[in-house]
Amino acid sequence: MDFTPLHAATLIKRYKRFLADVRLADGREVTAHCPNTGAMTGCAEPGMAVWLSHHSDPKRKLEWTWELVDTGAGLTCIHSALANRVVEQAIKQGLFSAFPAMDMLKREVRYGERSRADICLFSGGSRLMVEVKAVTWVTARGLGLFPDTVSERALKHVRELVQVVKAGDRAALVFCSFNDHIGRIAPAASIDPLYAEAVREGVAQGLELYGLGVDISVNGLEPKQEIPVSLWEDAPDP
Repeated sequence: MDFTPLHAATLIKRYKRFLADVRLADGREVTAHCPNTGAMTGCAEPGMAVWLSHHSDPKRKLEWTWELVDTGAGLTCIHSALANRVVEQAIKQGLFSAFPAMDMLKREVRYGERSRADICLFSGGSRLMVEVKAVTWVTARGLGLFPDTVSERALKHVRELVQVVKAGDRAALVFCSFNDHIGRIAPAASIDPLYAEAVREGVAQGLELYGLGVDISVNGLEPKQEIPVSLWEDAPDP
């Protein structure tokens, strides 16, 4: 997927989760929408180089949206909702070898208690429910970790996906690498041990895990190939 032309800036501060003050290359200071609900560990330090998209729609509260940041440990896309589009593109390109040949793909399909699967693949009479997670936090070893803060919502998704499997359908978590230095991904047991344990228990019951590497540039985001997902944060590098 391509970006509209992005504008270079310097981060002043991120605050109230959805707001970021930045300084544009021409010296102007503006407030941008920050489309990320997480802690953004390592991605929101004052002085970091960032890139913004500009929107002239008069209905928008803010003209600018923060898209990318150079963390010093890789170019990172902080616009987490874009992961769904990148994973959908990867599915259509056949990058997930274990995914079925699909008859139809739908977005936002209801499952569990008031949850919606990001993507649902229909093949014959069966379904594969896909929950997508954007991964931005990377360690020095190139290990991507999710989540970067305790997430009851992510835990709820894992538990409800397991119920999908028990009901006879397939269910998968796809961890989408949104930092270009990530080579492997794992649940962040050091941050959210309940989530990590739920993922491991889910896999034992048939939940599927996939990782997706992504080419990240100021021009856009392109899915590359599957990358490994480990069940343990401290597993040795492959």
